[in-house]
Amino acid sequence: MSVHISTSYLGDLRCEAAHGPSQSKLLTDAPRDNMGKGEAFSPTDLVATALGTCMATTMGIFAKRHDIDLRGLSVSVEKEMSADAPRRVSRLTVELRVPLAAAHPQREALESAALTCPVAQSIRTDIALPVKFVWQ
Repeated sequence: MSVHISTSYLGDLRCEAAHGPSQSKLLTDAPRDNMGKGEAFSPTDLVATALGTCMATTMGIFAKRHDIDLRGLSVSVEKEMSADAPRRVSRLTVELRVPLAAAHPQREALESAALTCPVAQSIRTDIALPVKFVWQ
């Protein structure tokens, strides 16, 4: 399956991306520490966003299939950029707060769903990716 995303450069380090199937749009802006205004997600912010939402979504798919209520699940991703050249994402620290007891019988499967989401599987191996699950 393929999805087309079209991007238009609007000038002043800002882009608008359109999702082909839905025509939903989003803006990106270069961050302040890289000549931008920082008024929207940066392209590398979207990497962190994609990881967090993908982990939550894949856990949600598993939960839906097994009639588990995951409402209230939250994911926090801290993105760090490299200090050396070339400029790149060097670390994505993830914390998932799961609204289920730590002794939940599907805990291992839910954690596996998050850790094997398509975005996590697409991240380069030289990017540090510590993940912490907090079961509540």
